[in-house]
Amino acid sequence: MLMNKKNIYLIGLMGAGKTTVGRLLAKSLAVPFYDSDKAIEDITGVDIATIFEFEGEKGFRVRENKMINELTELEDIVLATGGGVILNADNRQRLQENGFVVYLQCSVDRILDRTSRNTQRPLLNVDSPREKIQSILDERESLYLSCADFVIDSGQIQSKAAVKEILKEYMSKVN
Repeated sequence: MLMNKKNIYLIGLMGAGKTTVGRLLAKSLAVPFYDSDKAIEDITGVDIATIFEFEGEKGFRVRENKMINELTELEDIVLATGGGVILNADNRQRLQENGFVVYLQCSVDRILDRTSRNTQRPLLNVDSPREKIQSILDERESLYLSCADFVIDSGQIQSKAAVKEILKEYMSKVN
């Protein structure tokens, strides 16, 4: 199925490699790279953890929805989204309508390994991060899958190899 979507949007859990893979994809395509969480931090002047602290997850999701609306208006970009972006039906629709959506699937063990040293993950500041990651994955997996044009296991493949696979799939579908 050919499509005229020029943007590539990366979705998946925190720690799945969206930013790393996104930067490499953007470089390969010679297009701008955006990270929706970083864009929110740039506009607010504070980190995501601080937004969660003062506005809660609900306040953050309102900001995230506004940012996704703005970023999906851009053309010829690669966008790494926040892990929970797909919780909002409007976000899912905007991503699907405006770009090639890639789900970077990753195991709970791999996510735990990648996020264990990062204290800036508000959803993981709990007694059992493993249980929390599993709970988040259980809640979101079907939404990620329903939104994705392509799924790749980013926990079992190096970032550069993931980029090659994504580009191969993307090029076969874009006109």
